[in-house]
Amino acid sequence: MLDTTYHRRKTAQRLEDPEFRAEYERTRRELAQVNAIMERLDELRVEAGLSKAELAREIGRNDAVVRRLFTAQVNPELRTVAALATALGAEIQIVPRPAARVRRREPEAAGA
Repeated sequence: MLDTTYHRRKTAQRLEDPEFRAEYERTRRELAQVNAIMERLDELRVEAGLSKAELAREIGRNDAVVRRLFTAQVNPELRTVAALATALGAEIQIVPRPAARVRRREPEAAGA
C-alpha cells in the first residue's frame, strides 16, 4: 500500500493559505462536475446497450480514447462530450445554481 502521509500533511499545510485553498476548491468543483457528466453519459451508454467501442465508432473516435473517458479522471474536450451526448440522444445544459454568486471582473483600463 502506498504511504501518502507526507502528501496529505503537505496539502493540509498548503490549504492554510487562503489563495491556495480557493484555487484548490475551485478545481475540485470543476472536476466533480466533469466527472458527474461523464458518469451520466456512461449510464446512458449502458441503458442504450452500447459498448464503449460501439459508441466510439458512432462518434468517429478511437476506442481507447472513449474507454479512457469513462474509466479515468480526464478532462475531455467539450466537443467530444457534445458528440457523446448527441450519439446517446441527450443534450448538454448549463443550469444556474440557486443564489449562485458570479464574481465579475473589473473592466481593464484602456491602453493598459
